[in-house]
Amino acid sequence: MSTPTARTTHRPDFPGRPDFPGRPDFPGRPDSAGARHPGGGLPGAIASEWTKLWSVRSVWWCLLSSVVLMAATAGQLAIYVQNSNTNPEPVDDRGVVAIGRMAIDAVELTQFAVLALALLVITSEYGTGMIRNTLQWTPSRWRLLLAKTTVVAGVTFAVGTLLGVLGAVVAAPVLGEWGRFEGPEAVGDALGVGAYLALVSVFTLGLGAALRGPVGTLVAVFLTLMVVPTMLRLPDLAVFNTIADVLPGSAGLHFLRGDTDPYPPAVGLLLLTGWAGATLIAGHTVLRRRDA
Repeated sequence: MSTPTARTTHRPDFPGRPDFPGRPDFPGRPDSAGARHPGGGLPGAIASEWTKLWSVRSVWWCLLSSVVLMAATAGQLAIYVQNSNTNPEPVDDRGVVAIGRMAIDAVELTQFAVLALALLVITSEYGTGMIRNTLQWTPSRWRLLLAKTTVVAGVTFAVGTLLGVLGAVVAAPVLGEWGRFEGPEAVGDALGVGAYLALVSVFTLGLGAALRGPVGTLVAVFLTLMVVPTMLRLPDLAVFNTIADVLPGSAGLHFLRGDTDPYPPAVGLLLLTGWAGATLIAGHTVLRRRDA
C-alpha cells in the first residue's frame, strides 16, 4: 500500500515558491517586476537612523547644551570686544566687528556639545549592543554609514546654522555701536558655522565607527581639533606650523574666519571635507573587517 504524498497547490497570484511568495504586498520581497518594498534600501535606512536619533534622550541634552554654550560664549566674547575698544569714535572703524564673528569665535567651545551628538549616533550602539540589530537590518556597511552620515550632517548643519544666528543675536546688543551688521555677511557667517559643524560631525562619526568607544573617540577628536594644533605651533617652526594648518580643526577655522594666510578659505573647506571622508573610509574598513 503506497503512502499518499502531500500535494502543493499553486495559485496564480502566488508566483514562484508557494511557501515563499513574491507578491507585491509581501514586505521586503521583490514583486514580479523586481520592485523593492518602499521601506527598504537607503531611504529606509535613513528613516531608521532618523527615528533612532530622536529617540535618545541624551541627544536633546546635547542640543540644549549647545544653545546655552553658544549664547553664553558669544555674549562673553562680545563683552571682551566692547571693553577692549578704547577709541571713543566707532565711525573710525577701529575695533568694529561683524556680529557673526562672535558666533564663529564661540563655535570653538560650542562645537563639542554638537560633536557629542554625532558621537552618540554610532558609539551608543556599540555600548548597548544595538549595533548587531542595526547590521542585521542594514547589512551593507556603506549603506549604514551613508544613512548615519546623511542624518548627522543634515541635523548638525541645521543646528549649526541656528546656533550661528543665535550667537549673532546675543552679541549684537552687547556690542552696540562696536557691532557691524550686514545682511549677506551675517547669513554667510551663520551658514558657515552650519557647514563647519556638519563636516566636523561627519569627521567624528567616522572616528566613532573606527574606534567604537565614546571615550576614545572624544579624546581623539579633542586632541585633533584643539590640543595637537596648539602644541605644534608652540615651537614656531615652519614645518610644525604647516602640519598644524592642515589638521581638521585649523582648516575649518581658516574657512570660517575667511583667512587667506596660509591658504584661501576654500582650501580650508576642502581640507576639512577630505578629513571627514578619510575617517568615514576608516570607519567602513573597521566595520567590514571586524564583527560587531
